[in-house]
Amino acid sequence: MDALASLMDGFAIALTWQNLGLALLGCFLGTIIGTMPGLGPSNGVAILIPVAFTLGLPATPALILLTSVYYGAMYGGRISSILLNIPGDEPAMMTTLDGYPMARQGRAGEALALSGVASFVGAFFATWGLVFLSPLLVKVALLFGPAEYFALFVLAFATLGGVTSRNQSKAAFAAALGLAIAMIGVDGQTGMPRYTFGNVHLYDGIDFLVAIVGLFALSEVFIFLEHRGESEASGKDAKPLGRITVPLKTLKETSGTMGRSTIIGFIAGVLPGAGASLGSFVAYTLEKRMVDRKGTFGKGDPRGVVAPEAGNNAAAGGALVPMLALGVPGSGTTAVLLAMLLALNITPGPLLFTNNPDVVWGLIAALFIGNLMLLALNIPLVGLFVRVLSVPPRILMPTVAMVAAVGIYGISGSTFDLLVMVGFGVLGWVLRKLDVPLVPVILGVLLGNLMEANLRRALTISNGDWSILVGSPLTITLWTVAIVGFVLPMIVGRFFRIRRAHTAAGEGADPD
Repeated sequence: MDALASLMDGFAIALTWQNLGLALLGCFLGTIIGTMPGLGPSNGVAILIPVAFTLGLPATPALILLTSVYYGAMYGGRISSILLNIPGDEPAMMTTLDGYPMARQGRAGEALALSGVASFVGAFFATWGLVFLSPLLVKVALLFGPAEYFALFVLAFATLGGVTSRNQSKAAFAAALGLAIAMIGVDGQTGMPRYTFGNVHLYDGIDFLVAIVGLFALSEVFIFLEHRGESEASGKDAKPLGRITVPLKTLKETSGTMGRSTIIGFIAGVLPGAGASLGSFVAYTLEKRMVDRKGTFGKGDPRGVVAPEAGNNAAAGGALVPMLALGVPGSGTTAVLLAMLLALNITPGPLLFTNNPDVVWGLIAALFIGNLMLLALNIPLVGLFVRVLSVPPRILMPTVAMVAAVGIYGISGSTFDLLVMVGFGVLGWVLRKLDVPLVPVILGVLLGNLMEANLRRALTISNGDWSILVGSPLTITLWTVAIVGFVLPMIVGRFFRIRRAHTAAGEGADPD
């Protein structure tokens, strides 16, 4: 009941004209960003963080804007998946398997409307899970000391790749690189400069907002420059929409799929490092095993559209649970949101619900409102979002670069930060060429100083006795889960990737 009372207070905060306007703007921009193949929610949120600072938004309105972009991008990823057979982002990949065949059958409008409803159901009930599960995790997190927090951070890094990671060693390298970048600057305990090479601009360390915008947004521009429009998607290749309605019979037949996939996706989102990609894949795979008795999955079965969309949107909401309650991001996009909170001098974790209840409950209330807005936007305005597919990347990418540069300069007023941003853009481009994941780098930059501080605090308490790191049942449990979470994907990850590739290639094959 306390959670419901707090949620009512959150609605009082969210239902202001400013916050409603920002939620609507975020939902609209997020859907457009999700529609554009290759951008995705991480890039969308990273691009708009400087804009939020430039506008001088307080913490709650800024988070409402960015989380609305996050949810909107998760909705929008399905549009290009269904119409062009090109996933807007990785979680929308599974939607292509039955969404595009439906479009080829002249049922694109039905597929888009049905996927919009499934997205709403997944995100709506995941937000309820956020309401009730986050306070429970907070009670557990209050038992954490410095040693437990250090083990928790190790767990976050160890499980970051999950079963979807192509190479655990590359994920570990990326995490180490992020931690090394976090060490740049003056040591807060000894006052000694580290890795500054005598440059006074580096004494304050690397601004993680600069790193995020460079690694995500600017690297995307460099990728485009490398290929120079070789793979430009065009709206002229899209299939006709047809009627943008869903028969009540279809809704009834797919309601069970929506419920099961929502639960699966939410669980996948709560697990650190699993995220929406695993949620959509597992939801589709399990649903196929349970209900595909006539072999219709991959041939335009509406349940094959509903399952991944409900799964990935539920995972998006679930990923906010560990970020808010424990300060550990559950996905790449929540890692970017974590950076926003830290930049606003708000520390996510168990004390967030006590020290900043207006922020957290106003945000959760805004998620409910944003979901209703997205449902209202994504059905009548789907024709408008489809037209966005015709915007050439040669116009879109310079706009991304301009927004990134103006935003970063507006935050710091430093040309040195612009050069650092470009440097991170080049680094991001190189890492993507080498197939090294970017999210562990960001997580290392974000959590590196906190991880170091908790390690030092634990050793200070124990007078240098390292056994304190495994001195309680909770730390032993966290270390065990971290080791299993790092080793297990090496064993089963290959199996999952082969199955997913087989599912995508075999069932999504063009019959013509």
